[in-house]
Amino acid sequence: MPQALQDLSAEVHRQLALLSYPRGAWVPPAAADVLDVAIIGGGQAGLTTAFALRRQSVTNVAILDRAPPGQTGVWTNFARMRTLRTPKHVSGPDLGVPALTPEAYFSARDGADAWEALPKIGREDWQRYLDWVQATLDLPVRHGHELLGIGHDPATDLLHLRVGTAAGEITVKARKCVLATGMDGMGQWSIPAPFDTLPAACVSHTSGPVDFAGLAGKRVLVVGAGASAFDNLATALESGAAAGIMLVRRPRMPRVNPFRWMEQAGFLGQFHAMPDAMKWRMMRKIFDLNQPPPPASWDRVKDDPRFSLFMGAPTTAARMEGAEIVVETPNGTHRCDHVIVGTGTAFDLTLRPELDGLSDKILLWRDVYTPPPGQEWPALGACPYLEKTFALREKTPGAAPALRHLHLINYGATPSMGLSGASISGLKYGVARLSDGICQALWVDDAQAHMDSLLDYDEWELTAPIPQELPLAAE
Repeated sequence: MPQALQDLSAEVHRQLALLSYPRGAWVPPAAADVLDVAIIGGGQAGLTTAFALRRQSVTNVAILDRAPPGQTGVWTNFARMRTLRTPKHVSGPDLGVPALTPEAYFSARDGADAWEALPKIGREDWQRYLDWVQATLDLPVRHGHELLGIGHDPATDLLHLRVGTAAGEITVKARKCVLATGMDGMGQWSIPAPFDTLPAACVSHTSGPVDFAGLAGKRVLVVGAGASAFDNLATALESGAAAGIMLVRRPRMPRVNPFRWMEQAGFLGQFHAMPDAMKWRMMRKIFDLNQPPPPASWDRVKDDPRFSLFMGAPTTAARMEGAEIVVETPNGTHRCDHVIVGTGTAFDLTLRPELDGLSDKILLWRDVYTPPPGQEWPALGACPYLEKTFALREKTPGAAPALRHLHLINYGATPSMGLSGASISGLKYGVARLSDGICQALWVDDAQAHMDSLLDYDEWELTAPIPQELPLAAE
């Protein structure tokens, strides 16, 4: 690590020492093999949650992530933009510690002038920043640990997490569990009809592996007009594709980015407190607006003569004719050698293997709220209806007591809590509320132990003899 970053890490610890009130432990000690909090996912939300809990003196915590070091989250995996879409002055993982902010990191690494000249933070540089945060704070990430299932022991009220490792399956016991599972934590990335009938080798998803080198010289068709669709198309063209065809269902390209409106303290900090009808209406508008491709993503393809764009072109059929893919739309037929689907994720908790046996017992928005005519949106209705602590709720009281110990801060938390863990913009506010919620749950669960501790408390602060002091009645 460069000396400037070592010095910055030392400054982080100095500032944390200045902010360390209150310091005392307050969670009753657990058994040696029991975590107070298990965090699933070592990306930006998981790391920030562990840091936030430590700031509140909850330290018996572990982060479980299936990826090796340096590959947690999306940034070095399927994200293919060149820079973040978020403004560079965003903060979040720092939790208000100045030396831990992105600006402090990049200024120390590259110089203050380089930071001032930087338009946006590079995608892979963001991962390097997160890795530095983890190393500086010594956050407890257990790499190569994949959550397979969630059990619950009623006798102890503990979660039993089935976890896959290179050495085999193990059980991790925990009082609380945070699902910081990102954009696909609400279901899975899937190949929709009619492309699911094509040979698997002919179809990729923007959020999965794509053999871009193997697309050199081939005609590539991308379905969708979101930022990821454009970034994948650009990467294919930059890798030597012969043509890049984009099919867009909408008749007009989205122009307004609701994230720029959402990036305000009011929405980020207070959306969670709104009544359900207003939450739904806001989210419905945000989902309907979608996001336009960032100007940088559009600029990667707009002047390339191999690029062609077809608006108002939903796919009605897809088939193979020999080695060629034929895609039908109401406005014409398109032929290509490979399809990349950029239509997002399926919102369906039953697709999450770790929630097997629990997903059908989770209270969803559609179980609680019926939108007025014209405001329906199935993806919103499929999201969990969360407690203020981010905890999942039971659809039928008593049917799944484990759910109150599961706190969700992936994309599915958005209708209940606003931007939180799956968006850099929401980390600053969402994680703070989550850590408060977990601490609240831990404190309430241990209320009797805390009462007993208070009743037994007998440490004298004033030890000097008092001549005029009367004896206690019991004496």
